[in-house]
Amino acid sequence: MSLEPIFQDKTYLREQQYSDSRNLDARAALHRDFSASPVDWQTWVFTQLGLEPDTAVLECGCGPGWLWRQNLGRIPANCAITLTDLSPGMVAEAQAALAEAESALTGSGITFQAREANIEALPFADDSFDVVVANHMLYHVPHLDSALAEIRRVLKPNGRLLAATNGDNHMRELKDLAQNIVGEAVPYTWPQLAFRLENGRDLLAPYFEDVSVVLFADGLAVTAVAPLMAYLRSMTLFSILQTDDMARQVAALEQHIADTITAQGAYHIQKETGLFKARNGRV
Repeated sequence: MSLEPIFQDKTYLREQQYSDSRNLDARAALHRDFSASPVDWQTWVFTQLGLEPDTAVLECGCGPGWLWRQNLGRIPANCAITLTDLSPGMVAEAQAALAEAESALTGSGITFQAREANIEALPFADDSFDVVVANHMLYHVPHLDSALAEIRRVLKPNGRLLAATNGDNHMRELKDLAQNIVGEAVPYTWPQLAFRLENGRDLLAPYFEDVSVVLFADGLAVTAVAPLMAYLRSMTLFSILQTDDMARQVAALEQHIADTITAQGAYHIQKETGLFKARNGRV
């Protein structure tokens, strides 16, 4: 099997990894159930948005719409929320969930619309949005310069971009576990992110002003084997590389996780994630 990098392959992302929310669900469950932070990620991100009434918001790579579904009661009046994703499956899930939510918000002036869109060629007019959100998705974009130019184009002058990503040490312990499964294929199945905490400021600076980053303090203490294995299976590790020895490797991996939990009380995993904030200085 070819081991060409697929982390930015649009066909793979749209039709396999993110055809629906199942893989995201497995990863979100691990963070939700074993996080050390008293505040969950979507709540924290929403707080960082600092939305005001009458704000036009675009989310690129919305997934199933979790950011808005988990913060419905906090959205200011008369906000117009536009959600986009490359995956029609994700858009359908977001549409279904938010249509029901919108009916419960009657009288608030809050509106939602969701549609398929490629961030490299956004189907919106210039100066359409006050805020653009890219929540853990810019590292999937193969032509980042095109995407950032498009975000700047659709943002109003002084509009804001908020872009979440991870650092090189995020979930480092799981990358080490992956090494046991795929060996030399780790760079393909667990690649270094193209847009990450270490280089995000430099990548955003040519397009935006006042670039800053806010870090999200968290870590995981996992006390069960199954959720950790579900996380690993949701990645590319098991889906693109199959070997005759896979069953033995997986069994050994499960035993290693179980032994570590028994010895240490939990499988401890570091997290390194944050949110870049930037302003459109175009006039």
